[in-house]
Amino acid sequence: MEPVAVLALAIGMDLLLGELPTRFHPVGWVGHLIGMLEARAPVRSPAAELLYGAAMVALTVALSGGLCYVLLDRVAGWDRGAYILGAALVTKSTFAIRELCRAAGRVKLRLRADDLPGARAELRALVSRDTTKLGRPHLAAAAVESVAENTVDSFIAPAFFFLLFAPAGPLAPAAAFSYRVVNTFDSMIGYHGRYEYLGKAAARFDDLLNWLPARLGTLCLVASAAILGDARNAGRVLGRDHARTESPNAGWPMSAAAGALNVTLEKVGHYRLGDGPPPEATQIDQMCRLALATSLLFASVGGIISLLLS
Repeated sequence: MEPVAVLALAIGMDLLLGELPTRFHPVGWVGHLIGMLEARAPVRSPAAELLYGAAMVALTVALSGGLCYVLLDRVAGWDRGAYILGAALVTKSTFAIRELCRAAGRVKLRLRADDLPGARAELRALVSRDTTKLGRPHLAAAAVESVAENTVDSFIAPAFFFLLFAPAGPLAPAAAFSYRVVNTFDSMIGYHGRYEYLGKAAARFDDLLNWLPARLGTLCLVASAAILGDARNAGRVLGRDHARTESPNAGWPMSAAAGALNVTLEKVGHYRLGDGPPPEATQIDQMCRLALATSLLFASVGGIISLLLS
């Protein structure tokens, strides 16, 4: 029961409290470390950048994941109640469902107020693309896409690694945190252009770690659409459009979301998912409800499997 209690407490913390201030957030500390390492990266040498980038990821994951494990293992030997609380705090730091939906909600409010400059500014908290030229349909679509994709990054994947290592006690929250470190690397330097070589290892490792969680999470999204959307259309669009994105994983939850909401999600010049009209501002809320249901379904099924196998 202990891993399930830790996971349930972590989910409750995230839904009730949201994100910690950056200065108190372990993932924020990792982000500062990545920024410091990136500033010292070699330039104008693709091979050196590639090696340095791989070393950055490997060493940071080993250091942060190892530190989580050692500290929680010590606490577990001291007091089990303190361990459950500490493990839940570490695991909660890898979740961001409430903050994800709050950020999307701010975009929705700006769109409903017809404040497109404000919506573009709020959207920058969710996406890395240039938002300055996006019109209303593409602003709403980008918000929906981000919630769909980040449901995997911000909950499904860390919960997956927690549950995978649940029998190993303190290794479970350490594994979830290690995943989040890799995902933070990818979000900061895993892009083409300036980070083509420096961020390649982070991007590829993140793709590898997300491969199975993205697909399992998408199954839960389709199942949740049976109540909160159109499950049949979600499965149809998923089967047809999941491979249209450059990312081997992002197309799965995004295409399923497009089908579940009966909308088209388009990033001009890159992909077009679904075959309905562009989403309206109100469908951002619908996507957030679908993301929450997907997350809770995944955690429930995973927790039951963990109990049965323990």
